[in-house]
Amino acid sequence: MSAIYELVRDAVRNGRPLATVTVLAGGPVGAKLAVTPDGQTFGDLGDGNLTAQAVQAALPLLAQGDTQAITLASGATVFIESFVPPPTLFMVGGVHISIALAALAKVVGFRTVVIDAREAFATGERFAHVDELVVAWPDEALAGRLDARSSVAVLTHDPKLDDPALRVALRSPARYIGALGSPKTHARRLERLAAEGFTAEELARIHGPIGLPIGAKTPEEIALSILAQVVQVARRGRPA
Repeated sequence: MSAIYELVRDAVRNGRPLATVTVLAGGPVGAKLAVTPDGQTFGDLGDGNLTAQAVQAALPLLAQGDTQAITLASGATVFIESFVPPPTLFMVGGVHISIALAALAKVVGFRTVVIDAREAFATGERFAHVDELVVAWPDEALAGRLDARSSVAVLTHDPKLDDPALRVALRSPARYIGALGSPKTHARRLERLAAEGFTAEELARIHGPIGLPIGAKTPEEIALSILAQVVQVARRGRPA
């Protein structure tokens, strides 16, 4: 049992996702198992079938960072607890909205990353409060970094920067993708991406215009509407 706790401690310390499964009823009560995102297990629940069911139940919860008790097909009840790094909000564009959005997102518990190829916008003075500031083209900065708990807010209002970021985001499992712009701007954006081969289903993943419709006017209000939408999608999925 102590080995499981050591695994959890090391995972939390090093920012590696890990889930633990504890049998509550219908099996060896108290038996504990650790599961990694690739399905590797540590520990023993005392029954191969029970272990297989527990792993299958744990993996989707771990991917979303969720914790809950579940009754398996075998009838056993297990408690699955996920230990994951904070979800990351990637903001493309070192604009005024990003300044406010990064501050709000950190309060809610997001890791914040601001990306902009324009050095005049992506300065340490403007973004001293973010976890990571990347001066690079968005497609290069985002490549290989987006997972199922990532959110991407594309905010430059410049197709030269926005479109490359959206291409990477749409080809990733990111749970939230939003883009700044009016309905007309968004329609033109969708036309460009459709011409590149993205399907209507893929393009429907983009929240545009970005943010919940709260009548936001100032950068701070727009940032609030964006973060509210990011949280809504994380908790409820995309609204119908």
